[in-house]
Amino acid sequence: MEKHSQALIISAALLLHCLISCRARTASPHSAERKGTWKLLLNNTGVVGVHMVLTHWNTVILFDRSGSGQSGYQLRHRFNGTRCKGTRDDLSDSTCYAHSVEYSISNNSVRHLNLMSDTFSSSGSILSDGRIVQSGGFGDASRRIHYIGPCKSGDSCDWSVDKKHLSENRWYASSQILPANDRIIVVGGRGSFTYEFVPKMSTNEKAFHLPFLQQTNDGNEGGNEGGNNLYPIVHLSSDGNLFIFANRDSILFNYKQNKVVKKFPRIPGLGSRSYPSTGSSVILPLDHKDGFQKVEVMICGGATTGANAAAQQGNFLTGLSSCGRMVITGNKNQWKMENMPGPRLMHDIVLLPTGHVLIINGAKRGCAGWNNAATPALEPYLYNPKKTLGRRFSVLKSTKIARMYDSSAILVPDGSVLVAGSNPNNQYTYKNVSHPTELRLQAFVPDYMGREYSHQRPHNVSIHTNGKEGIAYGNEFLVRFLLGSKPSKYMAFIAYAPPFTTHSLSMNQRMLRLRCTRIISDAKGWWNATVEAPPSANVAPTGFYLLSVVNDGIPSISEWVKFIQAAST
Repeated sequence: MEKHSQALIISAALLLHCLISCRARTASPHSAERKGTWKLLLNNTGVVGVHMVLTHWNTVILFDRSGSGQSGYQLRHRFNGTRCKGTRDDLSDSTCYAHSVEYSISNNSVRHLNLMSDTFSSSGSILSDGRIVQSGGFGDASRRIHYIGPCKSGDSCDWSVDKKHLSENRWYASSQILPANDRIIVVGGRGSFTYEFVPKMSTNEKAFHLPFLQQTNDGNEGGNEGGNNLYPIVHLSSDGNLFIFANRDSILFNYKQNKVVKKFPRIPGLGSRSYPSTGSSVILPLDHKDGFQKVEVMICGGATTGANAAAQQGNFLTGLSSCGRMVITGNKNQWKMENMPGPRLMHDIVLLPTGHVLIINGAKRGCAGWNNAATPALEPYLYNPKKTLGRRFSVLKSTKIARMYDSSAILVPDGSVLVAGSNPNNQYTYKNVSHPTELRLQAFVPDYMGREYSHQRPHNVSIHTNGKEGIAYGNEFLVRFLLGSKPSKYMAFIAYAPPFTTHSLSMNQRMLRLRCTRIISDAKGWWNATVEAPPSANVAPTGFYLLSVVNDGIPSISEWVKFIQAAST
């Protein structure tokens, strides 16, 4: 009887401990004073990583465009089966070179893919079944829609072209996955002040006019590169509306009714944030503590007024150092400004499992486009949104490889960030230019991946769905992991939607701090956590997410989980 009472007391204590750790604030005491490391993965990916996307089969798709001529991956046979001659004639034949590859994270190798369209400066998203949808591009690709996947391990799946086409040319357009019906909205593009939807339900679907895109067009200010409102920033708010930002202005848009719900204040300061001025943006992590209803957008960097015209004359003006944060929900929508450690444009913004923001790649002067920028931004910045103003930024370890125009960066399951691309030149050019075409693939390895944190890191994470395809919105599911100590009161369960990344836009990137209701100790260091799925597709569109268990600021290797609509009864 006494042993039984002791067991009850121990169980109650463990349950109390877990309830505290699940419900406590998720800010981490782990600091990033150490600056991370760089690792060279491949000397030659074959193609420039202009566009890059992580798949849920743990590969990465990279592609550039057929119009760039001979890539770094020469083919023995064309995709139609005919043999390349192996002579000088091949040098002018783009079909004898790959323009897309699939990178295997586990094997650290690439295989070529068949993408023979000029997909330069296109957009994309990921459907709920894992298929990647690529939309638009230049020339022959401007109205094409390409798909790849879903692929299983060991499959040699490849790109395919949809028989249905886009309604308008989409070059420098943006894509966002929508909450309902597994559809994607494609917004803008050069000369296209409209939006439309993919996949196409019929061949006669039309585009819808969006006056906001005309109102934000600077005309000649962007020079040959466009009116400083290309690649508009598009984020899905938790109320189902879209935040759309172009140039310096932004709106909340109801795409179902083709109606502007709200016009937000102009972001303070001169200059522009949209292509070719090319700042970058992110939604800060959504949190269960406020019901995922507080949506805060952050936009950083860009080019100063007149940067494009000056660049045409070989004068590269210093970029913008400022960042703006604004809560787009509620009625108090005001930009709160702060400065990065230095000027930056053409950079990528990546959300880390810790909830911190990594700002990486880019340049310090000029604007986007071929040979339009100078002074590579070699040092990543780390931003902690929870710290007080003036203490949020830190400077991380510098790279030796310039990542300028047409570079990209994405988070992968182990917590590192893959960095690829950079080609400020019209063609693949390796000599006699300021910044040669870059084919090397790197990983930036944040400090939290260090071996010294192994005892704090949750290991062997598994997600239990009771044999179902995925977790229905609002339902609980079990996360099991191994930990050498008791879970910290700072433990968090993080879901991350991987983006389609190009031209400093991480389209569809999204992070959520999920609610944990209890953690129960198991044998020999194993723990079982009960976690609650997001409440709706407005908060987390249906599809695959990386789930990380973050203990005291140290994330586990992520595992894939799928959030789905509950089956109708």
